[in-house]
This record gives sequence, C-alpha cells and structure tokens, in this order.
Amino acid sequence: MRFLSFIAIAALAAVAPPAEAQRSEREQDRALHGLRHGDYLPLDLIIARVRIAGASFIGAEHVAPGVYRLKYMRGPEVIWIDVDAHTGRILGRVR
Repeated sequence: MRFLSFIAIAALAAVAPPAEAQRSEREQDRALHGLRHGDYLPLDLIIARVRIAGASFIGAEHVAPGVYRLKYMRGPEVIWIDVDAHTGRILGRVR
C-alpha cells in the first residue's frame, strides 16, 4: 500500500510543475503584458538607469505586479534593488 501511495505521489510530482515555477511563469506573463501595453518601462532601460558603484549587474526578475528586482554583485556581496516597473524609481535595497 505504501508503495502504491509513493507511486501516486511521484506521478503527480512529475506531471504538475512546482508552485514556484508556476508563480514565476505568471509573473513573467504579467511583466510581458505590462511591457506590451506600455504600463512598464523596458527592463533594459531600467537596468541602464540603476547604477551601483563598483557592482556588476547579474540578473533581474519580475517579483510582483509592477516590481522588478535587479541583482548586482560587488565582491562577494549580492545586492538586490527593487524597482518600480512603471516609473523606474528605486523602491528598496537589500544587501
């Protein structure tokens, strides 16, 4: 019986993408929709506006409706900058 339960759980896990992946896809869809409809600034424009002294840009993600999180590396330190996708204004910084 336990073996059959294990097989059922494994089958579901193989078919259904993880919740984090589903959330990420929805956020990407929202970002694309916002950009296409002129609600969001292009990400490359936002990246060009945000400068962190001595840091290298390493990536970005759409973390919430209207919010991009830019990631920078300065030495061993990772710096996250949350930016309003509508205006390009910096909302917060985490080191």
